[in-house]
Amino acid sequence: MQGLDAIVIGAGAAGMMAALTAARQGRRVVIVDHARVPGEKIRISGGGRCNFTNIHASPKNYLSANPHFAKSALARYTPADFIALVESHGIAWHEKTLGQLFCDGSAKEIVSMFLKELDKAGARLLLQRNVETVEKNSEVFKLVTDQETLTARSLIVASGGKSIPKMGATGLAYKIAAQFGVNVLETRPGLVPLTFDPGFLEKIAPLAGVAVDVSVSHGKTAFREAMLFTHRGLSGPAILQISSYWREGDEITIHIAPDVDFAGLLTAARRENGRQSVSTALSSALPKRLAQFFVGETGSDGVLAEFSGKAQARLVEVLRQWRVRPAGSEGYRTAEVTLGGVDTADLDSRTLQARHVPGLYFIGECVDVTGWLGGYNFQWAWASGHAAGVSI
Repeated sequence: MQGLDAIVIGAGAAGMMAALTAARQGRRVVIVDHARVPGEKIRISGGGRCNFTNIHASPKNYLSANPHFAKSALARYTPADFIALVESHGIAWHEKTLGQLFCDGSAKEIVSMFLKELDKAGARLLLQRNVETVEKNSEVFKLVTDQETLTARSLIVASGGKSIPKMGATGLAYKIAAQFGVNVLETRPGLVPLTFDPGFLEKIAPLAGVAVDVSVSHGKTAFREAMLFTHRGLSGPAILQISSYWREGDEITIHIAPDVDFAGLLTAARRENGRQSVSTALSSALPKRLAQFFVGETGSDGVLAEFSGKAQARLVEVLRQWRVRPAGSEGYRTAEVTLGGVDTADLDSRTLQARHVPGLYFIGECVDVTGWLGGYNFQWAWASGHAAGVSI
């Protein structure tokens, strides 16, 4: 297929947005993907309801070696812009906690919306194609798949990162970047459950399935959300958030149930009934198994009447600052995103075009811009896809 304006590699969130934006400007665009169907990460996101954006999205919600890089794209395509697109298709949505927006119905509605818009704009979708080679001859990119050869003035790489390989993640974007001399920063799993050594896992084994509200911190960064104990370690939104900041060998600090005044609770319980156990008193504010765990951890077994002020202070301190040292993470297998990737220093922040390779663009997850949990990564996909698409 000759004479295209742009080839987009990747039929995910960023790729479809880029193709749609370019096609709306009258550009001849083709999307190539090895998947059987488009938008698989959209389909499974948000428990099948797609957390498609966050109304609070701003550059402070993203990790990057250059914290200013995302400003331009995010400012020029906002959550309100995507909401308008969603509403134009009659897709009902609602806001959950912390500005997270979800479809009332199925995430498939978002995929269907893109397919309708792409068709209307005249963009073509070529699925179940494996990219074999990519070259640039003079001013034209040539992409060879296992079924055809395509040429175009521009190539937009939106093939994602390494997260969730069972969904088809390949790291192709990094290979293309390296081929054209675009720097790639070290990648690692982000928004991922944390794992622990066998000794710690044995201690917390009885807590598997227990969830609790926490504030978890690493350095100066903290997140206040739910935490879940699992048979592998710790998960839940708070842990996924902090995992993007944590590095191997570091500790994280967990404040259990930040709204609870444990010192006041224990003191009042002692006055009311000194014969009740410490764990029983704690169980009024924590899941019973969790209360028993922290009582055991601090050697606070016994009744309140015999519970010294020093012992109480120690228990309260642990509940406020429970320090744990993860051994690792569950890796790309369950990571929601990939940290690092295509170096923003080699990209134009306004267009996402490679500075030294005219016509070559990198967008979405493959770029070293990673959002928090809660719709931020989809907003980056929409914004970066739009930025590349309007510049074609």
